Amino acid sequence: QVQLVESGGGSVQAGGSLRLSCTFSRLKLSNYYMGWFRQVPGKEREGVAFISTDGGGSYYADSVKGRFTISQANAKKTLYLQMNNLKPEDTAMYYCAASEVAPLKYSIRTQPREVDFDNWGQGTQVTVSS
Repeated sequence: QVQLVESGGGSVQAGGSLRLSCTFSRLKLSNYYMGWFRQVPGKEREGVAFISTDGGGSYYADSVKGRFTISQANAKKTLYLQMNNLKPEDTAMYYCAASEVAPLKYSIRTQPREVDFDNWGQGTQVTVSS
């Protein structure tokens, strides 16, 4: 089981920036899809940004394109989500997740499906005030 630990959440005013980090361990395969989901109470979890750990590309939800950047530092075993120009609607609990099976089923250019992710972090809260 992949272990994931998020950090970096907090409160910021609209237009500000935050960087989320996700430290991972126990990767057994050469390629995973790793990324970030977010969830607001009472709403479904939303996929935000994902990366193929073998360098095969990334995916961004339309709502964050041009503002968020996902990256990985394999030497540090860390996944990052740089969030710029934050908006109040970005307020949510953000979860780091990893999937072993998604790379076997579809391209990273296709919106990764939550059902294919079975490794999850505990979540970190991001709050953006107007």
